[in-house]
Formats: sequence, C-alpha cells, structure tokens
Amino acid sequence: MPSASLSTLEHPLTLVLVSPQIPPNTGNVARLCACTGCKLVLVEPLGFSISDKELKRAGLDYWDKVFLKLYPSWGAYLAGTEGARRFLFTAREGAGLWEVRFQSGDHLVFGAETTGLSQAVLGGGTGALCTIPMLEERRSLNLSTAVGIAAYEALRQVQG
Repeated sequence: MPSASLSTLEHPLTLVLVSPQIPPNTGNVARLCACTGCKLVLVEPLGFSISDKELKRAGLDYWDKVFLKLYPSWGAYLAGTEGARRFLFTAREGAGLWEVRFQSGDHLVFGAETTGLSQAVLGGGTGALCTIPMLEERRSLNLSTAVGIAAYEALRQVQG
C-alpha cells in the first residue's frame, strides 16, 4: 500500500512564479510548498506586496515553513539558478505533463495568471516547455491548481 506521507528531498523541487498577480494564488502555492518541502521562488514584478493580508491569509500559518527566494527579474533568477533544470509551463505548448521525467532539484516555472509566461521566456532556451493536459476549447487552469497538479506529479516521480 502506498505511503500517504512524503519524504524530505535532499534536493527539493523549486516552484517558480513569474510575475504572479493574485495574492491568494501565491498564498496557496506557499502553503503547498510548506506541505511538500518544495522551495518557492517569486520573480518580480509582483502584482501585490508580499506583506499583503490576502497573501498571508491564503498561506495561513505556514509561512515560517516556506523557503522563499525573491528575484527582481527573470534575468536575476536565471543568473542565481545557473545550471538548474527548468520546465516552463504553458497552456498549450510543449510535452504533456505525463511525458516529462522529473528529477530532484528541478524548477517548475509558471507565469502570471492573466498572461502566462512571456514569449521571450518561452522562446529563450532556458527550459523545456510543458503543458498540463485538459479538454480542448478550455483557456487554462487556475495558477495555484496548475502548480499543485505539476508539483504532485513531479513529487510522485521523484519520491517513487
């Protein structure tokens, strides 16, 4: 019978939010990180202050259990994480989530709720494009939902 708990990874996954705009989504992802041991990276500009009460409320009392790193730009993030394996999540491009083989230490990168990742990021050669399968004629999943789906699939693979 499979275990209902996770093990702490020596090289945790990193969940990267590029220019998130909606505080509760980021708070939900922070709570996910606290519960899974994933690291959280936020890339500015943000659509809110990291002291925003909605952000704190969504993360509840888990903020002290979150490894959080803030970068002032995409370029600063790339410079600070040189050598990282990155998966850039999009609504329609790239390999399907179930085709990707994740490893400990991977970075799962997501864009803003309203725009996703920019074409400059997607076409910049800094990571493999990845998509979460969904029905045709649907625009996209909620950011925190998409991050949760991707994080747990990656964790399933690396904890396996």
